[in-house]
Amino acid sequence: MAADEFEPANSADRKPTAPREMLVDPRFIRLADQFFGMFSQPARGGGALTVYLDGRPVVDIWAGWADKGRRWNGETVALTFSTGKGVASTVVHRLAERGLIGYDTPVAEYWPEFAAHGKDDITVRDVLSHRAGLHRVRGLVPGREGILNYDMVVRALAASPPDPRRIRTSGYHAITFGWLVAEIVQRVTGAAFIDVVRDEIADPLGLDEFWFRVPESERRRIARIFRPLSPPGIRWNTASSVLSWVRPVRGLAEAGMPESFDELVRDPRVHDAVMPGWNGVFSARALARMYGALANGGAVYTDQPEGVRGIGASGPEHVVRFLRPETIETIGRVQPTESRDYVLGVPIRFTLGYHRPVLMAKQQPRKAFGHYGMGGSGAYADPELGMSIAFVTNRLGGAVTALGDARLARLGATAQATVRRQKLGGTER
Repeated sequence: MAADEFEPANSADRKPTAPREMLVDPRFIRLADQFFGMFSQPARGGGALTVYLDGRPVVDIWAGWADKGRRWNGETVALTFSTGKGVASTVVHRLAERGLIGYDTPVAEYWPEFAAHGKDDITVRDVLSHRAGLHRVRGLVPGREGILNYDMVVRALAASPPDPRRIRTSGYHAITFGWLVAEIVQRVTGAAFIDVVRDEIADPLGLDEFWFRVPESERRRIARIFRPLSPPGIRWNTASSVLSWVRPVRGLAEAGMPESFDELVRDPRVHDAVMPGWNGVFSARALARMYGALANGGAVYTDQPEGVRGIGASGPEHVVRFLRPETIETIGRVQPTESRDYVLGVPIRFTLGYHRPVLMAKQQPRKAFGHYGMGGSGAYADPELGMSIAFVTNRLGGAVTALGDARLARLGATAQATVRRQKLGGTER
């Protein structure tokens, strides 16, 4: 297939157009075949897959349906749930690299109100590794629409006591994570979080599609969610209420099942709000480009000079320096914990704002980090291989549950095997 074609960008204010043709490096034909087989019927929705290798795109493909009667195309974007945690965390690391944020600085130094109820010793590192003890979203603010009110939510988080289990281990902040990170960023910079995302992520990488508040002009591009969160015949609010009283799964209900969340994910007002723990809307292309830099010593390549929006179809290659290698080494280290995560009930290998990906392979990546999202989307960087992969979809989950499935785990395993054969002579699957 031909390489991606973008309209050349002539100024920093000009937006790049979506590619009209897909890109598949011949080495990744098997991966492409695997991906296309996932969306053979309209009921399976659609998705996009992008892979970067050594800072350059080698796969950029899409398939399936963005809505009834509308095929997924090169400009389609998707709501990716917790995948956005990785983007929000990367904003923090860009600021930390310039000395604006310290990982071991108490959050209250930037956000004084946060010190209430003994939270004065909770650090930025604690927040990024889900050890702030503020996992509860259920009942945090009143009403089904309360979580759309950013100011109300951050006030409630600042006024909340931390869960004492945070001292021993992590407790996955399924939804609250994004607000904590966003407020730290806003307090440090004095700017709106979405503006900082644009300045620190979208502009340096030359792609707009990093949205926690989607511009009105771009909402036509969002794929419609296929499949409801709740199983047939089971009401979300009833299930979440019952689960919140069952000890083994109480934490999960508290952290990830706010009132009427199943309806809220389909509400257009979600795209007016700033909820970086779950409402990020991205293209696979944008996510893979960001993680492509993190997998390649902090550098990614473009055909346009730095400061020019978009990727040109021709011209000399330029390097975008995104993060320093030593920063990537720091943020990719697993944070210590003494036991299983008290929300998820299993040990989770969190790094600073990301987690180790799990692949359907015998050999798991040792230094990879990124973030999967509810429903199946996700992206990660593998610095050992110099590879990043991003998968976004509107088809939530598989046959068993809408909460997630193994599609990215299978795609990642195939991509890993392909690159290992090329670079390391490996044969594992």
